[in-house]
Amino acid sequence: MAVSKQDVEYIAALAKLSFSEAEKEKLTAELNTILTYVEKLNELDTSNIEPLQNINERVNVLRDDMLTEPLSNEAALQNAPDFQDRFFKVPKVISQGE
Repeated sequence: MAVSKQDVEYIAALAKLSFSEAEKEKLTAELNTILTYVEKLNELDTSNIEPLQNINERVNVLRDDMLTEPLSNEAALQNAPDFQDRFFKVPKVISQGE
């Protein structure tokens, strides 16, 4: 499947881009080069290759989820720099009228 200049114009219109005629010709050639490369990749026999779930060969190091008792309000506020009643107290970051 080859990309035509009309395809490039259609894609450009969808993306609300405008190109000169020279740029359209260059993009047509570049897209066709990319498609040629993809077609070359499609020639490879991948029938004996397992699909990847992740490109990194890492094992999940997160702990299993376990049900525990929730923190009490006092325990949650224990290390808070400032609190009022049962709430964290933080500096005001939004001012009025701006």
